[in-house]
Amino acid sequence: MPESVNNSLSATRDRMVAKQLHDRGITSPAVLSAMGRVPRERFVPIEFLAESYADRALPIDCRQTISQPYIVAIMTQALELSGRESVLEIGTGSGYQTAILAELAAKVVSVERHAELSAEAGRVLSAIGYKNIQLIVGDGTLGWPAEAPYDRIIVTAAAAQLPQALFDQLREGGILVIPLGNAESQSLVAIGKVSGQPQATELSGCRFVPLVGANEPPGDDC
Repeated sequence: MPESVNNSLSATRDRMVAKQLHDRGITSPAVLSAMGRVPRERFVPIEFLAESYADRALPIDCRQTISQPYIVAIMTQALELSGRESVLEIGTGSGYQTAILAELAAKVVSVERHAELSAEAGRVLSAIGYKNIQLIVGDGTLGWPAEAPYDRIIVTAAAAQLPQALFDQLREGGILVIPLGNAESQSLVAIGKVSGQPQATELSGCRFVPLVGANEPPGDDC
């Protein structure tokens, strides 16, 4: 990519952090710094390069999306990462949220049901240089018990209700962030595990693609 394009995108990234995130209530210095470091343009389709830092979700392959930067930031902030945590991500997608998590956590295990998306995300994440990410192709609704329990869990697709299998894999005192609702109405929720029980805090309204098990018919999405 020409240096002039890189410089322009870097400046646009800085404005995104200032205007879309900081000015709208993202207060974590660590999250703001990570969002300022990760090159979102590496994760969007080439035809959307000029919109890499637009204040909206963008389409990617398999009829999925790369989330709006603000939503990535608010979900990440709600995880309250200190750098020591193991994180389970459900829905690798483009790999952008995965990269943000990798900047802030000790280890990220990311599950994606579309092998094509997982492979492309892996290529980009490896090229950037991340070493603390494990990518899994599988049914995200089941989590990944082999590495459980997790300090944090983030789900980047909407479920009608909290998936019990995921909550079971959350460590006591951990935090799970998930969009809950249907196609018409969704809320982003942070759920703490306190004495084995969920304690939920609503963060914001949102709109995500639905959480789908890998064994369900994929339709024509990939």
